[in-house]
Amino acid sequence: MSIFSGMRISASGLSAERMRMDTISANVANVKTTRTENGGAYRRKIAVFQENFDEKLGMLGVKTASIKEDKSPLRRLYEPNHPDADAQGYVEYPNVDMLIEQADLIAAVRGYESNVDTLNAQKNMISKALEIGR
Repeated sequence: MSIFSGMRISASGLSAERMRMDTISANVANVKTTRTENGGAYRRKIAVFQENFDEKLGMLGVKTASIKEDKSPLRRLYEPNHPDADAQGYVEYPNVDMLIEQADLIAAVRGYESNVDTLNAQKNMISKALEIGR
């Protein structure tokens, strides 16, 4: 394990949390999208992380394994004048819940901040170790 392993792990955490925040912002931006390129309403996206491990180097941190769609049911509202209404007058809206998105965003920001703090602590420890040799 090298002196920079901890920094590499923290940097991977920063990238993962940034991807999570990007996914959340896409969900918020599409909260009212009733028609997508694939047809139908927008479906909420979720960033899925996994451990990034190398046999020779050991732990490399985390990485974004995939961006998956939330399969929970879409919201249906009765709006017969809407252009995307079905024969009964119902419109399917995205399964994005703003309270869940806000809670996920707060967790992602806290994770990002934790990784920044860890990175700064590691940088300070390396700096102090280099001062010993003076």
